Amino acid sequence: MKLSYFIKRLSTVGRWIATTLFCLVAIAFIWQGAFFSDTAAMANPATNLIASKDAGDQVQEKVSKDAGRAKNFIRDTADKVEEAARSNASKVDRATDGDNLLERRAKDDAALIHKRAEQDAARTQKAVDNTKNAVERTVENIKDAFSS
Repeated sequence: MKLSYFIKRLSTVGRWIATTLFCLVAIAFIWQGAFFSDTAAMANPATNLIASKDAGDQVQEKVSKDAGRAKNFIRDTADKVEEAARSNASKVDRATDGDNLLERRAKDDAALIHKRAEQDAARTQKAVDNTKNAVERTVENIKDAFSS
């Protein structure tokens, strides 16, 4: 009974020590990275403030380009899904040899897939726009803060 109690307590203490060491090592790495990554920034912070205005413009341009690429990717994916649905409906149509129930079901499924692909693409593109707008507003706010 006493040995089990002692081992349980020792295990708990060991976990606390391991957790503490892990946290201390993580803090040391973060500390080192924050203070020694850009020594020029510590020497002359005004240079970085001037450059940050240009950096804001660069971020906005990159966000706009990336949003455009994301929208193109979303549209291409929706088109491929719709094409696959049409292709599958066509294959079912050829394979059924006049079975109207199966043909109608395949066409209904293709129409449903097409509709859902359009809805998903529209929702995703709207989310991309919202994210792009939020990033641009944030960059503008940061630029305003640096200018004042």
